[in-house]
Amino acid sequence: MILVLLGTQNNSFHRLLEEVDKNIKDGTIKEEVIVQSGYTKFQSHRMRIIDLMSKEQLAEFQEEATLIITHGGVGSIVSSIEKGKKVIAVPRMHEYGEHVNNHQKEIVEDFNNKGYIIGIKKVEDLKDAIIRSKKFEPKKYQPNNKKMLEIIENFIDKI
Repeated sequence: MILVLLGTQNNSFHRLLEEVDKNIKDGTIKEEVIVQSGYTKFQSHRMRIIDLMSKEQLAEFQEEATLIITHGGVGSIVSSIEKGKKVIAVPRMHEYGEHVNNHQKEIVEDFNNKGYIIGIKKVEDLKDAIIRSKKFEPKKYQPNNKKMLEIIENFIDKI
């Protein structure tokens, strides 16, 4: 099962679900797909879409998932990699009205550079990332709260 996490921001991330749907349709994704969509309203008979999940339900789905595709939110990424899951992360982008700024781009890049996830910059790169995930072995997550706080503080200072 593949779990897609869009977080709970009150902005849509329609682009990512369109790309996931396209990858199911073309056969790149063959497994069941469960989506935690938050405020993203999307209709598809190819995915099971749940607006919001309880923490317990989310944890169950994360445990069951063979792959997690997520937005670039720290909470979604960290809770998935702490479970040792393969994660593909895609940043929400300000220019598409998906977030207030582009801080998720740097978050995804940082986790990718450390080998914890497969981070992609554009939703169009999802297909290649899914194929790469088959052989991807994520590094065991080592929290570095000091570095993460530094990144977050830098974004706040820029606002």
